[in-house]
Amino acid sequence: MRTVFASLVASIALLPSVAGQQSPARTLVAVYAHPDDESSASPLLAKYAREGVKVHLIIATDGAAGGQNTSIPRGPELARARAEEARCATDALGAAPPILLDFPDGQLGNYAEDPLRLFKLTQRVHEELQRLRPDALITWGPDGGTGHPDHRLVSAVVTQLVRTGAPGVPERLFYASLPEAAMKVASPRGVPPMLIPDAKHLTTRVPFTQPDLESAKRSLSCHKTQFPPEAIAKVAESAKAVWNGVVPVSPAFASAGKDDLFR
Repeated sequence: MRTVFASLVASIALLPSVAGQQSPARTLVAVYAHPDDESSASPLLAKYAREGVKVHLIIATDGAAGGQNTSIPRGPELARARAEEARCATDALGAAPPILLDFPDGQLGNYAEDPLRLFKLTQRVHEELQRLRPDALITWGPDGGTGHPDHRLVSAVVTQLVRTGAPGVPERLFYASLPEAAMKVASPRGVPPMLIPDAKHLTTRVPFTQPDLESAKRSLSCHKTQFPPEAIAKVAESAKAVWNGVVPVSPAFASAGKDDLFR
């Protein structure tokens, strides 16, 4: 009897150390085409980073064909500047440094120039996902947010990896989009047709806090080659009103949770 009692006491004594063990940190990977694309879900990324989730950003292109707000010529010099902006943005969000794949900007679908390019991109994205072992993924929807071909192709590549059950790639895939009001601010010429997802498909709604929104604004402010300060202020203000504390995303599969990418 004493032996049984002593064993029970010893077992109870071990409980605090077992209870104190923390489960492995979850990992969220955002896969996008260009530096600045993460702004479509930046408060969500900031929220999860703040909560201890390992947040990574994979950027497919070098961004060398962008630069709407800079005198830096398009090409390698602009690519270097945008790489620094991407690092600034991930720092602001609390995420890991960006993973830059350096494919040619605006040319992901140029089959005539390189018929293997999309296959190479698929392989590189898969290699990074195998290394990172994410629990959830987020990327552009099939609309590409703004309709950009690079955005659409990155979405297709990530979706392909999920649908084929590629090793190391989770089924928890979510599509980000831009609110129509924010699109109107960013595109004074008007929003192209059939880009804004129907609200009925935005069934996962992830709440965020004011500090997360501030992190998102700092992140957007890093992209100085893309947006003048007044545009950043307008987009940030519009996003605050439209999101209203929640980033809505479309789950690739209906079984996804209602307010969390990991449930």
